[in-house]
Amino acid sequence: MTAYRARLTEIDIHRLIKAPDEDERAAATHKLCRSMDRAELSEADRDAAQKILRMLAQDAAELVRRAMAVTLKASDLLPRDVARKLAADVDSVALPIINFSPAFTDEDLIEIVRAGSAVRQVAVAGRPRVGRDVADAVAEVGCEQAVRALAANDNADVAEAALGVCVDRFGASPDVIAAIAYRQVLPLSVTERLVEVASDAVREHLVTRHAVAPEVAIRLAGFARERATVDLVDQASGQADLAQFAATLNARRALTPSLLLRALARGQMGLFEHGMAELAGTPVSRASLMIHDAGPLGLKAIYDRAGLPPRLFQAFRAGVDTWRQLQAEGADTSTDDFRRLMLERFLTQRPNAPREDLAYLMERLDHDPLPARAGVSAAA
Repeated sequence: MTAYRARLTEIDIHRLIKAPDEDERAAATHKLCRSMDRAELSEADRDAAQKILRMLAQDAAELVRRAMAVTLKASDLLPRDVARKLAADVDSVALPIINFSPAFTDEDLIEIVRAGSAVRQVAVAGRPRVGRDVADAVAEVGCEQAVRALAANDNADVAEAALGVCVDRFGASPDVIAAIAYRQVLPLSVTERLVEVASDAVREHLVTRHAVAPEVAIRLAGFARERATVDLVDQASGQADLAQFAATLNARRALTPSLLLRALARGQMGLFEHGMAELAGTPVSRASLMIHDAGPLGLKAIYDRAGLPPRLFQAFRAGVDTWRQLQAEGADTSTDDFRRLMLERFLTQRPNAPREDLAYLMERLDHDPLPARAGVSAAA
């Protein structure tokens, strides 16, 4: 006698089939299903077990069917025909099976989604794995809660087109938009659609976590209400091609003295150098040499060639001098700690900068403060 058959005692069978009390039958069902799921079954034993499961699926008592559904919801012992039968049962029986059972094919799950029950659509959308075809069906016909559950499920294979359908259908739902925005991976086309419909907090996450095209960042930064959220200086730090980024900014008339001063004060020397080169019409290598010229003429010459206003030159001079001083002290200019220290040093010099830019820099200094590394602190 196998270990499985040893567990299946005559008392258990009697309680399953003969007991008039449904609570007693439900308890026996739970015990039996747990025993079968944990046992090492031969093919013959497995066939016998599945015959019993088919019998249990016919039990008139909902409590008995639910006991089987809950106990075997994630088990590969449950045959497909039984899973389909339970999926058509009342919600208390069907939902655990729909949400977890590996017995279903994608076609089965699509059929459930298209049947239209909101709670069952949500159960499909939240499964441990959702195939692309199933995700397409949820995106196309699922209710708002199901689409939100699908978007929040990073184990769901959601195609770019399906995400677009979700935005088309529920672009006015903050919950759906947030769920899509916080997916681990987002196609660029979807990100760029979301930044225009998301809340400020979600939009900030998008432009910080996911790349957006320079054109999109510039367009958003032009709106007054997004000014503090879509920061072109922050966007520059994620650009692989700063020369192209600076050219795009210039073409859109966004490469302003204000932007360059803010970039310099925050330690973004790469953006400052490429911006000056773009405005002056000179190679960035030459612009860099002139900016970092230790004498009094290099920076002034490239500054004038770039057409920047004379009244702001001393503020730019203070920024370049601060950057060079910190570099000479051994600070790592590539770190966030350096950028914060750069901003602190720049502001302590009371630079002759426009009030709006100083307010922006003060706000950035207070935004998500980072502890300075010991080596950088020592330099201060």
